[in-house]
Amino acid sequence: MMKEDNRNLLLAIVMSVVVLLGWQFFYGVPQMEKQKQIAQQTQQAQSQQAPATGSTPAPSTPGQPAGSAAPGTAAPQQIGTREQALAAGPRVKIDTPKIAGSLSLTGARIDDVSLKAYHETVDPKSANIVLLSPLGGPDAYYSDFGWVAAPGATVALPNATTVWTADNQVLNSAKPVTLSWDNGQGLTFKRIISVDDNAMFTIRDEVENKGSAAVTLFPYGQIVRHGKPHTLGYYVLHEGLVGYLGEQGLQEYTYDKLDKEPLLSPGTTGKTWKDAVGGFVGITDKYWAAAVVPDQQRKYEGRYSSVQTSTGHTYQADFLGESVAVAPGATASSNARLFAGAKEVAAINGYEESQQIKRFDLLIDWGWFYFFTKPLFFVLDWIYKHVGNFGVAILIVTVLLKGLFFPLANKSYASMAKMKALQPEMTAIRERYADDKMKQQQALMELYKTQKINPVAGCWPVLLQIPVFFALYKILFITIEMRHAPFFGWIHDLAAPDPTNLFNLFGLLPFTPPAMLHLGLWPIIMGITMFIQMKMNPEPPDPVQKMMFTWMPVFFTFLLGSFPAGLVIYWSWNNLLSVTQQGFIMRKNGVKIELFDNLKGMFGKKKPATAGGAPSPANTNKK
Repeated sequence: MMKEDNRNLLLAIVMSVVVLLGWQFFYGVPQMEKQKQIAQQTQQAQSQQAPATGSTPAPSTPGQPAGSAAPGTAAPQQIGTREQALAAGPRVKIDTPKIAGSLSLTGARIDDVSLKAYHETVDPKSANIVLLSPLGGPDAYYSDFGWVAAPGATVALPNATTVWTADNQVLNSAKPVTLSWDNGQGLTFKRIISVDDNAMFTIRDEVENKGSAAVTLFPYGQIVRHGKPHTLGYYVLHEGLVGYLGEQGLQEYTYDKLDKEPLLSPGTTGKTWKDAVGGFVGITDKYWAAAVVPDQQRKYEGRYSSVQTSTGHTYQADFLGESVAVAPGATASSNARLFAGAKEVAAINGYEESQQIKRFDLLIDWGWFYFFTKPLFFVLDWIYKHVGNFGVAILIVTVLLKGLFFPLANKSYASMAKMKALQPEMTAIRERYADDKMKQQQALMELYKTQKINPVAGCWPVLLQIPVFFALYKILFITIEMRHAPFFGWIHDLAAPDPTNLFNLFGLLPFTPPAMLHLGLWPIIMGITMFIQMKMNPEPPDPVQKMMFTWMPVFFTFLLGSFPAGLVIYWSWNNLLSVTQQGFIMRKNGVKIELFDNLKGMFGKKKPATAGGAPSPANTNKK
């Protein structure tokens, strides 16, 4: 039977260790993430230096295997580098305040998008993030829209090799681009593409029937990605295909999961959802995404698919709209959108509201506890807009949370202070009933009841900190606003570990220790504050528990050494506030803080005291 006076200590230790080990196991180490990203960038750079050979499948339309060539067309040959692919055909330049790139007139693909505001590293001179890449080059990633004919129809439609004509050479937020193509059989196709100041494209497809027979067409939009991209593989983060498909709800599929889905056709695995209304489908990375948005008022069929090719897998997220009948002499149209940019919270929420895109906010992976995580981000962001620093915002939010839970924490610390003051009586009871555990527990419980002490009250500060820890970790991990957000001094990225390291004397020694020996200055500060806080708590009598209690700050210091700096700063500041609050309550209850007294004894001369604890001039020897 567990001793009642130690239950709170054990519970706090067990819960804290389980929580942090769980996060470490499931979510990985941010330092490992950074090393993987650097390796990926190096690999991509090397692949772009040497032209690739072989062929790359052309994009499919909905209803056909992803990566297969459209009927009657040849699969384009892979050219080589990204630059060579961009120079292979005519293009229209794309230029907005947030993105730069171009669209290919061959196939009318939006396949070249770079993000102006985001760089590969914290160095502002590093390369901009490249989101979409052209077909024919390495790691092709693009979007296109169009029409699918009814089964059995032989009408000629624009496809992956169609060369469109543009009415101007630059697409920006001030002026759209109109593409046109005539099939020579009485159908004229137009595609009006506009873009806003951020990264949302609006695509209006029109078809005019000058022939003598009616045609039935189905509008589609798709995101196609050739090859399985590098992923971080953390449970806390979804990377892969994502969408909200009306009543079907949120649908998230990793690349590996999609590869294992049932066959849609020979060589193609995937999943389809019929009769959806509202929402979107796309492919998401940690900070960026590409998503196609169908008409929010009409039914569509959504699909995720994966096809095995000679060079790997090709992944596709698409929608197929309801049929549109085009009578002779009539014109029909279809509207859709494409988002291709950074997952900024304000922008994503703004699109959901202004363009009525159902649950577009789920493009950002807020997780199961979004009802707490998302509001906490909004509070942080609001404070940031007033103070200009996310690190300062974290400190202020910590103070606000401390104030919110102040009454409960006060009761907890008061109970712990009383327990610490009663340590001699508790020790005497254990010695008196050393051979009778039942009487020992009864005597302890009677003591708790008489002194109005709750032996598990000390767990509340830890329990209250856990949801904040979870939410803040999630925010630091998935929101682009925290990416490369600086604090002060040496912290240039709150979402990355503290870059300093004790094992090379904080940069004085010219070598880089292994990742397992990464211990920055902020984790050390956190460990010190945690040690002080634990020394203020009642000391467990059991030697094993006492050893765990003593070494836990050291364990946590090394464990948090690889966590985001913003999280470690939060924990350190929270510990410091807790020590201040707990110290005040202990002094108020007349409990001595032995750690502080010992420090005074080490660094200063102790004055003689009377029995009441106050120095008495009357008892001072005078010469």
